Amino acid sequence: MNDSGRRGARHTGGAVQNLRLKLGVFALLCALPLSGSLLLGLQGESWVPMTAYGAVSVVAFLLYWSDKRKAQSDAWRTPENVLHAVELAGGWPGALLAQQVFRHKTRKVSFQVVFWFVVLLHQGFWVDQLFLGGHLLVLF
Repeated sequence: MNDSGRRGARHTGGAVQNLRLKLGVFALLCALPLSGSLLLGLQGESWVPMTAYGAVSVVAFLLYWSDKRKAQSDAWRTPENVLHAVELAGGWPGALLAQQVFRHKTRKVSFQVVFWFVVLLHQGFWVDQLFLGGHLLVLF
């Protein structure tokens, strides 16, 4: 029996599953960082957050792509802590897209827990900046 006939076999080709739902969730998750970064830039404070989210997301996407290719060819892999560091540096949007496009790192629970914690940290930061006046960071 081939892989496609086996129960529980992984589907590795084709389109992203539930594309509309995932794009909606992606848009919602990007709303706070995009709004906050854009606001900082338009107020003349800094365009660094906007630029960083874009540039580091491209780096994250390419790292995931490379790691997926290496996984398929049994080559040396990108360490997970490197992937998480890039996500933390602002590349989580690119990482999230790459996870869905390449179907990579989506099933490993320990990886996903750290990934979503990073996303939550970014969301919390922008909630604080946009709605709480940046006062929560003073506590740390």
